[in-house]
Amino acid sequence: MAEFESFDSKGNPKPSKDKKGSKIWVFWVVLIVALIAVKACLVVTYENQYKLIRRFGKVERVIGTPGISFKIPFIETVDIVPDEILLYDLPASDVITSDKKTMIVDSYVLWRVTDPLKFAQTLGGSITNAENRIDNLVYNATKNTISNMTQDAVILSRDGKMTVTVTADDSDVTSRDMTVEEETAVVEITSLTEEIMAQINHVEEQYGIVILTVDVKKLDLPDDNKQAVYTRMISERENIAAQYNAEGLAQAQIIMNTTDREVAITISNAEAQAEAIIAEGEAEYMRILSDAYNDESKADFYNYVRALDALKISMNGSDNTIILSEDSPIASIFYGNY
Repeated sequence: MAEFESFDSKGNPKPSKDKKGSKIWVFWVVLIVALIAVKACLVVTYENQYKLIRRFGKVERVIGTPGISFKIPFIETVDIVPDEILLYDLPASDVITSDKKTMIVDSYVLWRVTDPLKFAQTLGGSITNAENRIDNLVYNATKNTISNMTQDAVILSRDGKMTVTVTADDSDVTSRDMTVEEETAVVEITSLTEEIMAQINHVEEQYGIVILTVDVKKLDLPDDNKQAVYTRMISERENIAAQYNAEGLAQAQIIMNTTDREVAITISNAEAQAEAIIAEGEAEYMRILSDAYNDESKADFYNYVRALDALKISMNGSDNTIILSEDSPIASIFYGNY
């Protein structure tokens, strides 16, 4: 069956609809291939990553600046290395102190990649490989550090400092100073983190990574000897408390003895002064009386008054009977001799 073609006004044959469809299909194929090729050439680098461009497995260059760059498609491949602080949580492990006490240490590490090329060459650019290497380094450093410390030193070095209360000596307590002064001092000691970090500061040169910090989340005791250790610690704290109580009681006794001695001295001095004042007053009283009744005319009146005073004193009490001789000064009052 013959195919008929249509002609335009000039007599030229018009293209058939099948040929138009073929051209459109070819255009879309070419466009898709071009987009795939362009995408294969583009390398988009974000702020929190490095891009390693490899050619046949070998790293040709490292892209660390955020933006768009290019590579040879199908020949060069791209690996991503994070450019940010990474957290690695180490599994809890058992370590032994210098006094043969077992402790469980649970810690974590903050680290980041500083040299992506060396990181790729030594660790294959793998985060897992890096974490395995960090795990070994930190565990060995922690074990070496704690094995040279006693259990008490490990606990004290957990925070890197301890507070000490300094009390004045017994010799500082004088008779004029009744208070015992106390002073609180903060003693800085090397922390456990610093001791561990001092042993792993070579990883940046070797692997192209840096460990920012190693922090111990938890220090604990194994369950099998935890109760025994707690009992021993309680006993030690009770002994320390008893020692503090004894020292406090001794200090209090010194203060009380000093106070009692000062009170006794003060009372004795006051009584002595009072007796002296009383003696001076009586002497002055007698001198005044002596001056007042020094002449003959006043002497009789003085004797009369003194006799009345003596009689008054004698009449005190339930027995009011007085037996007097005739020459008694009191009897003279009744005989009218005054």
